[in-house]
Order: sequence, then structure tokens, then C-alpha cells
Amino acid sequence: MRKLTPVFSFIFLALNIFGQQQINKTLFFDGQSRSYIVYIPASYNGSTEYPLLFSFHGGGGTASGFIYTNDMRPLADTAAFIAVYPQAAVDPLDGSNSWLHKAPTAHNDVNFIEAIIDTLSNNYNIDNDRVYACGYSEGGIFSYELGCRLNNRIAAFSAVSGSMLVDAFRVSYYNLGNCSPIHPTAVLLIPGTADSNPHSTYSGFQPYYMSVNEITTYWANHNNTDANPIITPISNINNSDGSTVEMRIWKNGDNCVAVEELKVINGDHDWPGSFGNMDINATQEIWKFLSKYDINGLINCGLTFNFEINESEIQIFPNPTSQYLSINGTNENNLNYTIYNSKGELVVNGVMNSNKFSIDISELKSHIYILRIGNFSYKIIKE
Repeated sequence: MRKLTPVFSFIFLALNIFGQQQINKTLFFDGQSRSYIVYIPASYNGSTEYPLLFSFHGGGGTASGFIYTNDMRPLADTAAFIAVYPQAAVDPLDGSNSWLHKAPTAHNDVNFIEAIIDTLSNNYNIDNDRVYACGYSEGGIFSYELGCRLNNRIAAFSAVSGSMLVDAFRVSYYNLGNCSPIHPTAVLLIPGTADSNPHSTYSGFQPYYMSVNEITTYWANHNNTDANPIITPISNINNSDGSTVEMRIWKNGDNCVAVEELKVINGDHDWPGSFGNMDINATQEIWKFLSKYDINGLINCGLTFNFEINESEIQIFPNPTSQYLSINGTNENNLNYTIYNSKGELVVNGVMNSNKFSIDISELKSHIYILRIGNFSYKIIKE
């Protein structure tokens, strides 16, 4: 995959000792000393490629504050990825910490994020096919910009309580150019129908910000998904938050990509799970969705599976799982089994010596895998 290589210099403290670390880093970029927080899980030892997940605070916010709203650190520990929290630069026009500086400006934080990716790739074993972005409010708007304008580096992204800029506004006010994604791109948006903030209202704010319907239509069309979503209500487990959630998924896009909306009915300008709606946890939903994809689309998309074994004869559960995979109902003993990752590399193998057998996959990172039992293949998901 071709990389854009901006000219920049940076300050970096080399680390030779791995383990769980939260590091405040500094990068000299575009004439400014810029900062970002990196969380390295304890499981990282440099021998395996780790995905990157960027989290962008809202306008006027800070990276150090947002890490507590969208705390990806426990997930990074269990799912084996590196969490990055960049800090927006101060907009000289109004003094706010902003990802999208007001006109007239030549400031471009898209290039800043690419510089961070390149820097971390030089110092850690990064899976550059699995770089993700998510953000809140203006950070959500910026996540759309990365999906539009850094699409060659961003595999998939999510926006919470933040809209997408209308192309004409993007060009005329911010001088950003049109949205121009180059690969099928999975998108998860989590909007509130009662959000009154002009840059994140559910119905949009023309001619500046798209409505949710316009956003999902744009990305569904780009990805060639089904025209109509599958709509599923989410259990209302918290009756005191004044809102409910409806899942809407546009499936069967190119390279098995999907567009998903978690519609928070009567939700405001919130981050579900931290404040506002408590029926879902936005942090967990984001990783669950994004981690299924790489720069090429759904991981293992296009693999064929042979399901000639009758489902009544063999059971594989739980699936997804975080630790043990149980297999019941095989008619033969001493069957070979193998598990392969998305690159076709063998990661686990053994022999099933019973018709009721368990496989420990707790050491595998969160991913989609192929389980082979004898001559048959099954898709399994490690949480």
C-alpha cells in the first residue's frame, strides 16, 4: 500500500522496555509542537503487528480528558491494539482546541494524523492495514474527514454525535476538497435524534452539515451495500435515561463492507455508556464494529466455507468467544483441527480426542479466524 510521506521532524523518546504504558508524546509538525497520548497494552512485545485506534476529542476538548469519556484502554488490554489520543491545535481565530480551523487557514490536521501513523510505524510493530479512527462531536466530524481524505491509511471509522460536512461547505469554507474515498470503507455512526447542536442534528444543518440519512446514503452508495437497512431494536436495559436505541445495518457492500447506524432515539449530544443513553456502550460498540475490518474490507471476506456437516451433528460455541471454543457432536475421534488468521497463517493446531472438545484461544488477538476440522471450515470470532 502506497504511503503519503509528509516532510516533518519530530521529537520521540525511544522505548526499549515494553509492557503496559501510557505515554505522552510530542511531535514537531508544521511549525508547531504537537502532543498525543499513546496507550500500549501489557501484551505488546514487538513480535506481533498491533492495530491502531485513534480517538478524537470534541471541539474545545483535550486528549487527556477524552481518554476518560472514551476509555479504550481496557479493550486494548484484552483485544491487543494500541490506542492513540491526539490533541487538537489551538485555532488562532477563536482560541479553541479545534480539528477544523476556521477560514482563512492552511492548517490541515489530516496530515498531522498521517505523521503520527508514520512515527508509530517506525517505532512499533503496527498493522498498517488496521488503522481505525473514531471521535466525538467535532472529533466525529474529523473522523469523517479522515475517512474522506486519508482513506488510503484508514481502514474503517466511527463518529459519535458528529455529522459530516457537505462537500460544497468543505470546499468553500475549509478549502479541504471533495470527499474522495478510494476503497470500500466500513462506517459506524452513533447519532442522537434529539441532538440540537448545529453540527450534529439528526436532520442536518444545510448547507453545512449532512443529515444522518444523507450520511448513510452516501456511504452505502460508495460501498454498494443493500439499498435498505436491516432494522433491529436494542434492548432497553436502562429505563431512566429517557432514550432507546435502534440498530440499522446496510449489508453486503463491496468486500463485505457494511454501514451501521446505532440510532439513539431521544438521545442528545452524548457519548452512550459514559453519559446520555446507557443501553449501549459506544466505546465497546466501536471496537466490536471496526475490528472486523482491514483496509481491504471485512477480514476473511470471500473465503468459502463448506457446511456439509449438518448443524445438528456438530456445535461450535460460544462464537464469538474470548477464551474457550467448545466443539460438540463430531462422529470421529482424533480429528485434526487447525486455526488460521486472515493472512492464512497457522496460529493454532491440534487433535480432537473426544466428541466433546474445547480449544483455548485466549492467547489469540481479537480477530476473525478460520477453524478447520478435518476437511471442513468454519468462521470463528475471537473477542
